[in-house]
Amino acid sequence: MQYERQLNTAVARLDESLTHLYNMISKGKQTEALQWMKEGDLKEKFEELQNIISISSSGNYGARGVQNTGTL
Repeated sequence: MQYERQLNTAVARLDESLTHLYNMISKGKQTEALQWMKEGDLKEKFEELQNIISISSSGNYGARGVQNTGTL
């Protein structure tokens, strides 16, 4: 249950960052959007999600914490 909660939280945070990115692009702020993707919050949120997935795969556990099912 803990893994699922962490994963859902990380996905929700990434979704918020993607919404912010979309808004920047739609307002014509491409330079700011590129900065957001490369060095800003979006990069951090993606790395957070990536870390959760990587940690879950240690010990041959899959995304739902069940052995031998692989990773996402």
